[in-house]
This record gives sequence, structure tokens and C-alpha cells, in this order.
Amino acid sequence: MALAPLLPAAAVAVGTVKVDAALPYVCTLPSGPQQATVRITAAFPERASAGEEIRPADVTTTVELPAAAVAGLTTPRATAVRAETRLAVGVAQDEQRTEATWSGTAQPVAVPAEGALVLTTTGDVPSLTTGTAGELVLTAGALAVDLAPSAADGAATTPPSLSAACVPAPDAEGRTVLARVPVGAGATTGTPSAPPPSTTAPSSPSPSLPTDRPAPPTAPGTTRATPGTPKSPEGGPRSEGKGLATAEEEPPGTPAPRPDAPPCVTEKPTSLSLSAYITGYSNVRKLNGANVIPVSCALIEQGQPEFDPREDGFHLITKSTARLSYQGRAQTPPFRATFLTFGFTPTTATLVLEQTGPMSIDSDVLLIFPDNIAETYVRAPLVLRVLDVRVNGTPLDVGPDCRTEKPLTSPEPDPATYPGDHLVLLGKGQLINGTDAEGYVLTGGGPLTGTVTIPPFKDCGADGEDLDRLLTAAISGPDNHVKQIQGQTCSVGLETPPPDQCTEDRQPLVVPKPER
Repeated sequence: MALAPLLPAAAVAVGTVKVDAALPYVCTLPSGPQQATVRITAAFPERASAGEEIRPADVTTTVELPAAAVAGLTTPRATAVRAETRLAVGVAQDEQRTEATWSGTAQPVAVPAEGALVLTTTGDVPSLTTGTAGELVLTAGALAVDLAPSAADGAATTPPSLSAACVPAPDAEGRTVLARVPVGAGATTGTPSAPPPSTTAPSSPSPSLPTDRPAPPTAPGTTRATPGTPKSPEGGPRSEGKGLATAEEEPPGTPAPRPDAPPCVTEKPTSLSLSAYITGYSNVRKLNGANVIPVSCALIEQGQPEFDPREDGFHLITKSTARLSYQGRAQTPPFRATFLTFGFTPTTATLVLEQTGPMSIDSDVLLIFPDNIAETYVRAPLVLRVLDVRVNGTPLDVGPDCRTEKPLTSPEPDPATYPGDHLVLLGKGQLINGTDAEGYVLTGGGPLTGTVTIPPFKDCGADGEDLDRLLTAAISGPDNHVKQIQGQTCSVGLETPPPDQCTEDRQPLVVPKPER
């Protein structure tokens, strides 16, 4: 992507504040997670007025990768490497937040025979505008680094590109603030002048502050709000107000109300603990209908990512586990289903999906610059339990133990690795560098789909009446389509969970809606 030149230093020399921040980061590379130092320099105006454009200048991003990371680049005979970076910068004013992406490129640099590799990128960054007075706070967030190694003869190496996902190290907590810009209601002095005629203005859009808070980006496999297009938690665009993106029916600064959802609390979180809500539809083919699976809590323990070099490129493999949680039990909340049994009899039942074993989440992200292709398989052993039934309004006593005789079953693409009966859902996503993720990724959520066979029922009935065959004939069978929507995860294990992901009591902020 062609980048316009930065404003010259002379244009911002008066009334500016220079920023030079060296921050500890952790970068996931082919050689594994590596400590790295990220140095960010920029110039900001000392102050600004409401409605005035705030343009960061002289922006550079320098990534210092340790020798262990350099060794991974020399494996494919790389002698030089070219870098592109994308730094997520959070912008906050009181309770309002948005996000900008600072992109940069670098000329090829030689891969050192020993020691650290230092990559410095420069490029345009979007300007900022706010229509209200108050301090703007800019904070450094996740950093994506795309590396294009080359051999001594200039030829591309195999693989032709590598990607690194970097996040601030835990000990960087509270040190990632890049700048604080006071914004007043009236005119100010000493702010940078407009670009001279010989200077090309940045082509990046200028984000305004939204009233709600989009989820911040993290490593590859997450969603990210596009600068200049603030989005609501449901993904729709917000209307633009006076310098602020505001919802027309709400006063500025009022967050959208969070929908009702069952408690989703992680009792003893680790640094890798996540939580999320999930909901959706499941067809029952025999009854020619679909039933809503209610909003349910999933407690996730994210695995450590591992790199797997293959013929088609590097794969980032992450194996995680999860558990449904409702009132201390591994199950969904009870939900009601109403169908026409055998095509003419109205039947209502209260159902629960009970988890009977470990739930696995296997994510595979193919790192191909500039795109990343993600596939995630969710495998869960779930038994369908029937709590009560009413046929044409008349109670039908199914007893306390009515359930499917084994877990729901899906076609398994890898039965040797994953034997046994379980539901299989697949989420596919595409992560184009610098844009929103499309489809499903674990930390950002999205749609998961699959087909399931409902097994025969057992232990249904009371007072000597056997209802197993009745329920089996009415419900059990193959080829039932399932579509579940997972919401944005909450990084509950962090010392300070992101307010764009989590409520104040560390529960998922985003409550998804079912989609057919």
C-alpha cells in the first residue's frame, strides 16, 4: 500500500510534545513467544480545541526482536527482511472510546549474523477529531508485524512471508499511555498548522470518538474496529453527531444498554482465561422446525499458540478447552421448545443441553500475507435432557431422568484424533491485515455451524409408562442443522480486563443475538 509522506518536523515544531516510549511486548513468532521491545515516537499538539483536527506527526515504530527470533528468520536462508507494522492505538475521552491503526513500512534491512534485529517503520497515521472538551488519552495496544524475508540473490524465501502478533507484556500495565492532549471548548494557540502545499496529507480517515466502546484488537484471530467507521456492539454503523459518533436516541456519552444474560463468572481465572456468551438455533428435521438455544455462558481456557510450518505456509495452532456454566453446572440454561408433533399435535417441552465431558476448541490460522485464513473446530459432548412435556396443554410425565441415550453426534473430520460421540461445530474466518475480521475467530466470536444426529431417548416415563419410543419417533434422527453465534470474549484473567470486552464484574460485555 502506498503511504503518503509524514508532515515535516518544521510544521509541528511549535506547541508540540514529543513522545518517545520504549515498551515491553511479547511477540508470537515461528520460534515461539519472544520478548521484544517496541519503541514508539511521535509528536502531538500541546492542546487542541473541540472540533479541531489533531494530527500526530513524525510517527515511527521500532521493533527490536531478540536473537532467538532472528534464528527463525535465517532458517529459510534469509539474508534481509522487509517489515510492515500496524499498531492499534486506543483513543479515550471520559467514557468515550475509539481506535485508530498506525501503519508503517520499512526498507529491507540485513538479518544480523548474531544479536537482535531492529526494524523501524514509518508511515501515515489518521488524525483525530472530537466535538467535546476534555482530555484525550492515546494508548498503545496490539501490534501486528508482517515480515517479508529475502535471500542473498533477492529471491523470496519459503515461506514468502511471516507474521508476528505482539501484545504489551504484563509488566507494561499502566505504561502504555502515549499521549494526553487537553481539548478545550474555545480556540487554542500553539497547535500545528495545516500541511504546506508541497506536503501530501495523510490518506487515512480521521476517526471520531464513538459513544460505545468497540472491542480492541489483540493478536491475529481477533476482530478490530476500522478507523473512521465506529461500530456498535451489534456491528452496525453509528450515526455521526457533532464531532462524535452518537446514537440518535441517546445523549452523548451514554453506552447502549447490555441485554439480559445469565451470570458468566470465572471463579479462579488464570492469565489465559476467557469467557463468552453463545446462542443460536438448532433445527429438528423430524418436526420441521427450529429451536432457539438460549444465551449460554462458556468459560474458556485458551491454549498457548504453536507454529506449524507446512507446504502452504506457517500455521498458528491454538488448542483451548471450554466448559458451559449455569448455576455451577456444565449445561445451558433450561429452554422451552414448541413443535407440532407428528405434524398436528402441539407439544411444548423444557429442555437442557448437559456437557458430559471436556469441550475442545482447536484454532488453525494460516498466516499468508496480507490475509490470514482461520478455521476453528469446537467439539462438545452434549446430552439432550427433557425436563417436562405438555401435549396439547396436558402434562406428560416423562420422569426425572429422560435424556438421549448418548451425546449428540456430528460427522467428525478426524475420528482417529477425536473418537467418541460429540457435537462438532466449525467456524471459518478471514483476517485481512488492517481490517475487520470476517466470519469466526475465537476471541472475536462469530458464527459456528454444523449438523447433528439426535440419538434415541432413554429413561423417559413415570409410573411404569415407557415413553422412550414416543420421543424417539418424534425427535431423534440425523441431519439437524445447527448455527450458533459466539460473542466477543472477555479476557477475564488479565489484571485489568479491557472495558471494551468485560463488565466491571468481569463478565462478557457482548451478548450475541441468534441468527438463522
